[in-house]
Amino acid sequence: MITILCSGSRGDFQPYIALAQQLKKLGKDVRITGSKSFEGFIRSYGIDVYLIDADIDTLKVDPKLLKAAGSSDNPLKMLMTFNKMKQYGIYMVNDYFSACEGSELIIYHPGCSIGYFAAQKFGIPSLLASPFPLHKTKEYLSVVMYGKTQTNIITKKISYAMIQGMLWMASKDSVKGFWKKRFNKVPDNFGCPFERHTNKKYPAIVSCSNFVFKRPDDWNENIHQCGYWFVEETCDYIPSDELATFLSTGEKPIYRKSFRCMSSWWSRHNRSGI
Repeated sequence: MITILCSGSRGDFQPYIALAQQLKKLGKDVRITGSKSFEGFIRSYGIDVYLIDADIDTLKVDPKLLKAAGSSDNPLKMLMTFNKMKQYGIYMVNDYFSACEGSELIIYHPGCSIGYFAAQKFGIPSLLASPFPLHKTKEYLSVVMYGKTQTNIITKKISYAMIQGMLWMASKDSVKGFWKKRFNKVPDNFGCPFERHTNKKYPAIVSCSNFVFKRPDDWNENIHQCGYWFVEETCDYIPSDELATFLSTGEKPIYRKSFRCMSSWWSRHNRSGI
């Protein structure tokens, strides 16, 4: 069984459903962690669900925090928002850890870093599956600062420290608290795990087009970026006559969403499509 750890909004789950679909094509048993509010959505694609009792709705996360996480165009504001939201993570970790038991491989969203430490505990591989470029590079700024500041060696380092730091901050306290309660200690080699995914046992995959952010040449060979992850719909979509006319008239339209805030497991991960 391959377990995919994910949480958040529909925008968080959809690309991981796409991953699960491809794994099933390879003959693998796969499941995704999800709350009851997303169970029907995930199962509609034929993917099994490991139910998580605590979620955004049951924990009554302040909608203003979610809105702030998804719309902040200032890195400092993002950091402050994620710091406020980290208190909710501790209620979910127990279920995530239980989901990992009996698995042969853990695939996890960067906001669910318990996946890395659980995999180490069970002696199985883990794969960091990021919906945006996350690993450090000297070639360009991270998505949280891209286009917002001058590009130089210092701002590049700061930008990756910031995006990794925000995601790690969202889960580190809950992982640490759970581990101490369960095992009376912190996990071995406790720390931000993202840069450790650079070998065959702990590789990384990135949902991003090389036409949007070209894969950096200074990335480790075990960091894979081969385009966005799109779900395969279970039925053919037939547009309305009005939409069909619009699409067939004049120049081809371009659909675009901004990369404003893709660094949180709580927020909706926007992605561009051409």
